[in-house]
Amino acid sequence: MSAIPIVWSIAGTDSGGGAGLSADQRAADAFGVHLCPVVSAVTAQNSLAVTHIEPMPTALIDKQLRALAEDMPPRAIKTGLLGGAEQVRLVAQWVDRLRQAGPVDLVIDPVLAATTGTRFADPSTLAAYRDELLPRATVITPNRREALQLLGEPVDATDLAAGDLPALARRLRAAGAQAVCITGGDSSDVDGLTVDWLSSEHAEGWLALPRVPTAHHHGTGCTFASSVAAALSLGFVPADAAVLGKMATTHALRHAYAAGHGAGPVHAREGFANDPALLPWMSWGEARRFATPPPAAQQRPLDLYAIVDSAERVHQVLAAGVLTVQLRIKAPAEPNAAWQLRLSGEIGRSIAACRAAGAELFINDHWQLAQALGASGVHLGQEDLLALGETGRAALQASGLAIGVSSHSLWELCRARNLPPRYIACGPVWPTLTKAMPWRAQGLDNLSWWRHMAPAPVVAIGGILSANEVRQAAACGVDGACVVRGLGADPSHTVRELWQALRAGRTGAESSRPPTLPHASLAR
Repeated sequence: MSAIPIVWSIAGTDSGGGAGLSADQRAADAFGVHLCPVVSAVTAQNSLAVTHIEPMPTALIDKQLRALAEDMPPRAIKTGLLGGAEQVRLVAQWVDRLRQAGPVDLVIDPVLAATTGTRFADPSTLAAYRDELLPRATVITPNRREALQLLGEPVDATDLAAGDLPALARRLRAAGAQAVCITGGDSSDVDGLTVDWLSSEHAEGWLALPRVPTAHHHGTGCTFASSVAAALSLGFVPADAAVLGKMATTHALRHAYAAGHGAGPVHAREGFANDPALLPWMSWGEARRFATPPPAAQQRPLDLYAIVDSAERVHQVLAAGVLTVQLRIKAPAEPNAAWQLRLSGEIGRSIAACRAAGAELFINDHWQLAQALGASGVHLGQEDLLALGETGRAALQASGLAIGVSSHSLWELCRARNLPPRYIACGPVWPTLTKAMPWRAQGLDNLSWWRHMAPAPVVAIGGILSANEVRQAAACGVDGACVVRGLGADPSHTVRELWQALRAGRTGAESSRPPTLPHASLAR
């Protein structure tokens, strides 16, 4: 079997080359996966209109799928235009059959009507979508009109605001879809941004990027759904696949062109994931707020970043020459007054020591106490930030504290953009025993990608146990390297070597060029 992931697209042809299987092929090429085009319908169309649709006989589609299954089984299937309820049921049967042999993702792009107004789906086809495909879908990518149709709601009489999309997505997930991304390219802007609502097991929120000012947008929905399918085939979870889909589709719109008198095709290309301007914002909740920080003043590099668990340890690393410190004291299951008093003392002594040394201190988790005691910075995990809610996050941002934030996946990187942070931690770079986590090691390739794409300085964290790991991380161009166990019992014996490794990595000959695509960081 090919080492390149295989994606089946069961969709219609477009004689104008804009949408359908033509757009799907361009998206697959942008991701470096192999697309098998399964023709479900032949359309006569150009850039102005669809003039005829000829659904393929179900038996002919079945023959195409049988031939592929014998030799080129898919890791993901994407559906586009399906010409009737019988075709929908055939796809459902094949998904079940293929899943008996192994995991197969199903991405549904419910092509129910053309932008020119031509309708593709009758009531029996819509019912088959609801009954057969939604319960089997890994991701479904409707626009809001298609979401309404799938739910059996009247479309012409309903003008949903974009803010109602979360409720629609919840209903689609209740109908069986594992993840839903309702695209908003056909709706009104939010401060010049196009916003899509993502709802999945791992993350929910608005994905936003600046609208591309072009009259050429033919094949946008096909490109997004095929990009999601390609990302799933590469091992990404649905939330990360949606991020990559958003990036690839916006990139494709940037490279759209005229090919007739109407809307021309979008063109997804390799390299889309190396443009920092294409990293979306992701909201922390249903409020559509997207941070655009002012240009930051030049700040010193974070360099060697020591993570310690006591004020005594803070004094030790400062004496050894460390100028960036995180005080990480985890709360017990049932914190009491005595523990709170001890915590206040530890934070207070650490603040005083770092001020005297001219060092930067970040307090892990306890941001309100840190603020009350006069700390300048805090570090928070994304679950803690989510738990704060809109009010708590607004209070944190208004506090003036410098915020460091953890990130392990693409959607977390996009959410971190919305703070904005002093720095973003990328990890675990190497496997770590410091704490249990579901994440795969990022490796140096993802670390280089994070450093290139992140909207704030990046620090490497996780599994940095020796000078060798510090040197390799620094060679990726990161702003700092976080060390916990690698500090040893006596930092005065280790810090000098770690500093030398940091400098050597930054001046070494190793390339820090990021990969074309990151790799998946969460096992599925």
